[in-house]
Amino acid sequence: MSVGFDIRMKVAFHDLDPLQVVWHGNYLKYFDVTRFGLFAARGIDLHTYMIEKQIAFPVTRTSIKYISPLRAFDEFICGATVIEAQYKIEMVFEIRKMDSGILCARGSSEQLAVRYPTMEMELAIPEDIRQALQ
Repeated sequence: MSVGFDIRMKVAFHDLDPLQVVWHGNYLKYFDVTRFGLFAARGIDLHTYMIEKQIAFPVTRTSIKYISPLRAFDEFICGATVIEAQYKIEMVFEIRKMDSGILCARGSSEQLAVRYPTMEMELAIPEDIRQALQ
């Protein structure tokens, strides 16, 4: 399985830390924007799905490797690739500068299916979501 999605973004001034580089927590925000873009591109609205089917997909694990900093107004591409969607939804991410292609960060995330609002874990990703992510 390797469903992928890329999105172009630009560093906003308010994303910087006192050293004038992107604050480390904002990389998770960039991953999240890309994750939601990937779901939308596959026809999945996670909020509507949660309301209609009473299943949510919280992020249960994430990791980031910072390689080269992003700075004010850098344009970059954040890419996400689904590598598993059977028992969990697992994605890997890359952030690269637009102009040079320099790799800035790599990361990953895992999401589980849980019943909403009880938050009881499901043992597998629902078939319709699994199919959409193939």
